[in-house]
Amino acid sequence: MTLRGLLALVIAAAAQYASANDIVRGAELYRQLCASCHGPQGVSVWPGAPSFARREAMMQPDMALLERIRAGRNAMPGYRGVLTDREILSVIAYTRTLMK
Repeated sequence: MTLRGLLALVIAAAAQYASANDIVRGAELYRQLCASCHGPQGVSVWPGAPSFARREAMMQPDMALLERIRAGRNAMPGYRGVLTDREILSVIAYTRTLMK
């Protein structure tokens, strides 16, 4: 298999995984809990908060991002026990739509 073919399979699998999450619910949660620091369009408004519109912030596997959101970091509170893993994965799926 060529590198291009492998990349196509990975992208297809990621798109299928993301569609399994509720992006609409993720958008609602993002607006409520994330937009004040990470910006409504994913461009950070809080110093030190990652910008999701830049690909670098989202180039980690979903499970790594899930753990970071569960635990929190710096000024960001942890969402373990506040959001379900499904809700966090929905927010992650939504934030991936903000990438430019």
